Amino acid sequence: MKTVTGGSCAVLLALILMMDGHALNAAASCESLSSLALPKTSITLAQMVPAGGFSLPGTGPAAVQQFSQLPAFCRVAATLTPSSDSDIKIEVWLPTAAWNGKFQAVGNGGWAGTISYGALASALQEGYATASTDTGHVGGNASFAIGHPEKVRDFAYRAVHEMAVKSKAVIAAFYDRAPRFSYWTGCSTGGRQGLMTAQRYPEDFDGIVAGAPANNQTQLCAWRIAVEARILQEPASVVPVSKLALVNKAVLAACDPLDGVT
Repeated sequence: MKTVTGGSCAVLLALILMMDGHALNAAASCESLSSLALPKTSITLAQMVPAGGFSLPGTGPAAVQQFSQLPAFCRVAATLTPSSDSDIKIEVWLPTAAWNGKFQAVGNGGWAGTISYGALASALQEGYATASTDTGHVGGNASFAIGHPEKVRDFAYRAVHEMAVKSKAVIAAFYDRAPRFSYWTGCSTGGRQGLMTAQRYPEDFDGIVAGAPANNQTQLCAWRIAVEARILQEPASVVPVSKLALVNKAVLAACDPLDGVT
């Protein structure tokens, strides 16, 4: 490895900043990505989104304040079918200016079943090209798994891997270069996804943030069943919403000022 020192180092740093901190000339237009050919992949959307112009599917413009503050980006949606029973939806968001040269994939919560739009927005605002997946099904419960072992595999690990591979290909096509670094970040189910990726596909990401990983599925699911069984046996033991609100107010009143800020 060659070491760069002195004035050469300053020149190199300036080049990096110029590449990653300013507007980039894309190798392909956003719309042209709709014809990008990738194995077992169908690109269903490739469109420019102007600054502040994104709204959650099914909602009106600027329905969420977080999205009204987004920079302009190229939004790519695709369906991945690594097996005959796979139906993995992904979205890749590509900043059109000030790309930091890196890729950040974001995780899910619970049983997944939806694109993590809020996490995509956060990554985009930090200058990352970013991606999310619904892990191959729609809806936040496990009904998709019954009789569908391939969908279980997609949820367990395959969807994240397929998303990582296909997202990097989309990034390379749009910017004419691969990301310098690729990262994974997620909590709960996202943490489990990160640990699974580290085990099975260590080359997918250069760094993994696996927060609060829900990785012991046997214990977690047994706990949920135990709680729900008790609730079904004794419906009167369920704490009503009105009482939960009282508890919430009491906790805030007792604890919120402790850090000196109310």
